[in-house]
Amino acid sequence: MPLPQTMSLLVLGQGTSGTDVVRWALAHPERVSHITLYGGAKSAPTPDTLELERAGVACVYGTEDVAGTYDVCVASPGISEFSPFFASARAHATEVMGEPEFAYRLSPERWIGITGTNGKTTTTALTAHLLEAAGWDADAVGNIGDTPTSRVDHRAPGSWFVAELSSYQLATSSELHPRVGVLLNITPDHLSWHRSHEAYARAKCRLFRNMGEGDLIIIDAEDEGTAAVRAHIDGPGRRVLELGLADTGAADAAFVRDGVLTVRLAGAETALVRVDELGIAGAHNVLNALAASAAALFLGADAAQVAAGLMTFAALPHRIEPVGTVDGVRFYNDSKATNTDAVEKALTAFPSERVVLLLGGRDKGTPLEEFARTVLSSTVGAIVCFGEARSRFLEVLRATDGASEIDLAEADGLRDAVDVARTLANPGDVILLSPACASFDEFSGFEERGDAFRSYVAQLGGAADAR
Repeated sequence: MPLPQTMSLLVLGQGTSGTDVVRWALAHPERVSHITLYGGAKSAPTPDTLELERAGVACVYGTEDVAGTYDVCVASPGISEFSPFFASARAHATEVMGEPEFAYRLSPERWIGITGTNGKTTTTALTAHLLEAAGWDADAVGNIGDTPTSRVDHRAPGSWFVAELSSYQLATSSELHPRVGVLLNITPDHLSWHRSHEAYARAKCRLFRNMGEGDLIIIDAEDEGTAAVRAHIDGPGRRVLELGLADTGAADAAFVRDGVLTVRLAGAETALVRVDELGIAGAHNVLNALAASAAALFLGADAAQVAAGLMTFAALPHRIEPVGTVDGVRFYNDSKATNTDAVEKALTAFPSERVVLLLGGRDKGTPLEEFARTVLSSTVGAIVCFGEARSRFLEVLRATDGASEIDLAEADGLRDAVDVARTLANPGDVILLSPACASFDEFSGFEERGDAFRSYVAQLGGAADAR
């Protein structure tokens, strides 16, 4: 149902998504009669919230007990739907939703939704890039950067919202209806928020709940996690394109044939570019490129322009980002790889180079046995474990067959890990920061961790040049 023409608004959380919703509401007094922002149990005034208070917003700090009655509540993604805070809001609001759902209700035309455990940001950015290469207006929104709500009033006529959507955001959506929906993969993650892997997977599938005839669902047919929820995806009137490195034979498919990215829509095939012409590396990025290409072609983008866009798209920061070469050793920043599946995918970018892998940070408690076997059967020749997680990672790695054939070392923090890695690397090798862990033992987020890595490599490169 549409949002009320005039509503009282409750916002949970004072991060970016919450304050962006409040700022939209302040800009539309004709739609919003009253605004209340609850920061949460540990919240306190910030410069942003003090500014909002001066504009007339009622800000409540230090509690999760909501009072009052509201037409609409917008909950920030960090607030679990199973939390007492969320339950309190639900008891006091007619409807509770996430920020992307709120933005969709305000501006429902031309949405592309992209989700998955890994690869969302690259695929979102690449899809927007391909649409722009075809001469269309496209905004990459959601987890990738700007919230959709902050862009609603600035959308150009006919523009596309290409939205990176997390499981948190999808769990609190009900009417979101993208024209194209992409599910890249599903592996265990965010279990503390969703309480179970099954609930996490179901949240991902909510992307498709309103899709039907005239829409396109794109899924990785080779991903085990996606295959496990296929029954929740297929349905009457739904058109599903099967994504994979190999051709599944489906009428709608995207795959690699003879080294060339190929998209088939309703049986008609379009050959695009060779894998080695892509500006992003790794088998997972081939799949990301296929997904983005299929979305663009389905919407009517010109094939030649899509092909040109594929060749001009470069790696995003913190995603197998080349950050320098020092003494003949190449350094790559993959700080965004905060889970084991992302690391496994990153290693496919180096099929022939010897890799010195940096693993560690704040442990997510993920089972490591299968991951260790995968890493030790790859081109990894040395591993440096660092941070809070180093002891558990080292213990599992040392107990895995093949551990005696590689160098295993440990370090306190990231900078120390780089120093140790350099002693284990030879000219022609790759040092890869792909940590499989959160960063909060040492940094504020994966971005700060990646920036620190990049900065230190630049410092090392400068010192090497001065020798």
